[in-house]
Amino acid sequence: MDVIRLLAIRDTSLSVDEVLAAVGDHAAGGTTLFVGTVREQDHGKPVTRLSYSAHPSALDELRKVAEKVAADCPVTALAAVHRTGDLELGDIAVIVAVAAPHRDEAFRASRRLIDDLKADVPIWKHQVFVDGSAEWVGACE
Repeated sequence: MDVIRLLAIRDTSLSVDEVLAAVGDHAAGGTTLFVGTVREQDHGKPVTRLSYSAHPSALDELRKVAEKVAADCPVTALAAVHRTGDLELGDIAVIVAVAAPHRDEAFRASRRLIDDLKADVPIWKHQVFVDGSAEWVGACE
């Protein structure tokens, strides 16, 4: 069975249960889950809403990131899903999960998966602040 169990970029709500189920594996002694949500402030400024946009190559780039993590880390399963479209405060924007034989391996691979996703996958965030100002924050930073 492939170690990469679920990769998606969606304009619909994300499910923690779906991602956890995808990485379920009896060979794993540890499973980590990271859930990124829309927070109410960024740079000390109140956020009212945000929107994510993805380049057409984003899913292919996400697969490259996942393949590299799977090749470099002793994991039994991994999954990553990212949201696009308009999100409100508290909405889930991204979920990554990793299962590995031991907890330390799961933590390290999970951290790498989310960090590399944010650095290398062309997904951009447009956030609007209470004062009416807005900014674009890009992946591939």
